[in-house]
Amino acid sequence: MTDILVKKPSLNAVQVLSMGFALVILVGAVLLSLPISSANRESTNFLDSLFISTSAVCVTGLVTLDTGTHWSNFGKTVIMLLIETGGLGFMSFTIFIAILLGKKITLKDRLIIQESMNTFNIQGLVKMVKYVLGFTIVIQICGAVLLSTQFIPQFGLKTGIFYSIFHSISAFCNAGFDLFGDYTSLVSYSSNSTVLLTISALIIIGGLGFTVSLEIFNYSKAKRLSTHSKIVIYITAVLIAFGFIFMLLIEYKNPETLGSMNFRDKVLNAFFASVSPRTAGFNSISTDGMTTAGKLMTIILMFIGGASGSTAGGLKVTTFGVLAFSLVSVLKGREDTEAFGRRFSKETVYKAFTLFSIAILLVLTVTIVLTITEPDKLFINLLYEATSAFATVGLTTGVTQDIETTSKLILIITMYLGRVGPLTVILALVNRKKNNRLKYPEAKILIG
Repeated sequence: MTDILVKKPSLNAVQVLSMGFALVILVGAVLLSLPISSANRESTNFLDSLFISTSAVCVTGLVTLDTGTHWSNFGKTVIMLLIETGGLGFMSFTIFIAILLGKKITLKDRLIIQESMNTFNIQGLVKMVKYVLGFTIVIQICGAVLLSTQFIPQFGLKTGIFYSIFHSISAFCNAGFDLFGDYTSLVSYSSNSTVLLTISALIIIGGLGFTVSLEIFNYSKAKRLSTHSKIVIYITAVLIAFGFIFMLLIEYKNPETLGSMNFRDKVLNAFFASVSPRTAGFNSISTDGMTTAGKLMTIILMFIGGASGSTAGGLKVTTFGVLAFSLVSVLKGREDTEAFGRRFSKETVYKAFTLFSIAILLVLTVTIVLTITEPDKLFINLLYEATSAFATVGLTTGVTQDIETTSKLILIITMYLGRVGPLTVILALVNRKKNNRLKYPEAKILIG
């Protein structure tokens, strides 16, 4: 089934996954560049089409062209399908189509699914794909129904239904694309609790990951959760609560964000401002108008992101959790990193530190390059944009709407690396080294 991508010499699962995402992005860019995709029926610049396609497939939400006004219904539908494909993983759809056609799912296919969905083993993967697609459809329909109660009265039946479906998919896949025009996102709905809470619920569910959702769904039978699920739920809850309290206190009197709102709306929008960076990209208050402290908190939340095996991006809450628990263990003088009565292997801890180091290095490098290509922009805004691209969030202070060609290419690469994973790309380019049996004498060096 993967014969199209897998030629001699044989490609491994990581390479197929990386190439598959790139292929979907390219096809999307070609479709978006066609005259039929734009509202004025003129061809769209290919670089902008490539940027939007990358942003959609990588479920980011950063745009160089306004989604609501530039694209035709065909173009908007293409973007919506790219978001769904990118959010769930192109291999999920490939496997589902193969099942419908009665084709055999090979071991190689299962290994690619395992890499795509970031699961522990290959047992029950086909069943897992069926569950993921079914679960996704049900949740997105529920979200669309709730949103339709607000959008149909405002936009009419046909447009209201389309807007409901589009934004339900965009929220669940943590994409952050919106159709409201003028790059406004959900600012006009800052007092609408139905819209903001529905979008928040979709973001959180999509960001928990399919493995965690399945365990929660089966909790009444199993009466237990895995350590992975416990960490995801615990860290997610802590980050949302901490972000909410921080945003409410810091932005409470800021006239450009929460300052002019009543207390109810301040609480509602502070909560949404904490949820959205994990990693959806919708905003109900001005991101550019935030205080520096508010922007820094948003950057931290964006960088951490959602759960592994979910539609969210970022470093991932499990990676952050392992780092946090490892720090606690060091401070307490423990040799092992422990959490919830379980011990993490040294390989897991090393991988977490490796991912963290690569992510930090990538974000800082992109930020530094952007300061060169966009010298008139504020550093904090460029750091904000670089983090948003890497973590596939889509929140912006307005920088992306007016950037140079070089900056667009940099952000395209950053979004791709953020979605596929920097470590995944590195492993796709180089072969894993075999364990070196030669052991050198231990050296002692001073730290700190």
